[in-house]
Amino acid sequence: MKTLSVLKWVPPFARGSVKEFRVRWALEEAGLPYEERVLTPEDQDAASYRAVQPFGQVPVLEEEGFAMFESGAIVLAIAEKSEALMPRDEEGRARTMQWMFAALTSVQPAVAEVAALDFFYPEEEWAKLRRPGAEEFLMRRLGQVSGRLEGREWLEDRFTAGDLMMVTVLRDLRHRDFIAKMPVLDQYVKRAEARPAFKKALAGHMALYAEAAKAEAAE
Repeated sequence: MKTLSVLKWVPPFARGSVKEFRVRWALEEAGLPYEERVLTPEDQDAASYRAVQPFGQVPVLEEEGFAMFESGAIVLAIAEKSEALMPRDEEGRARTMQWMFAALTSVQPAVAEVAALDFFYPEEEWAKLRRPGAEEFLMRRLGQVSGRLEGREWLEDRFTAGDLMMVTVLRDLRHRDFIAKMPVLDQYVKRAEARPAFKKALAGHMALYAEAAKAEAAE
């Protein structure tokens, strides 16, 4: 049985964005069963966990004594064994991988910068000066992805791990209206979120924080 390391608690804004979610989604698309290993901050700092994840982060996926970290690497490993996430022909595999890396290296940094400005430094003077440039670059990147999707359901001719990775990156903007302003991107994300595997993975992810959410609502 595969074991996925997850966090016992994260702040409300991070729920639905923790990187273990994209691994859950990939496992659900591939039809692979797994169980959770729920971590506290103390667990993350333990020498035994740092031995498999030097940075103390999630996700880690373990099976039969072998452990992998970094969500992109894990999703790629899952995709390479699942036709549901990656075509079997050489060109299809290459195109899937290129979109996975595009999501992580061409789009995610722009998304992450704006999200960090919004959540961690909203009142800092330097952040107020940086925000216009960061948002302009983000909009350019989003426009480029939207251009690729014009007239398409998915980035290629079918849903792949490239779409899974791209959508998980784009969802980190759901606290703002960047995606809603671009109908092509908005519909793309909604198509992905309508997939049964997405819904099942998100339900499992959010169930971790249900009790915390109740306590926060009662405060």
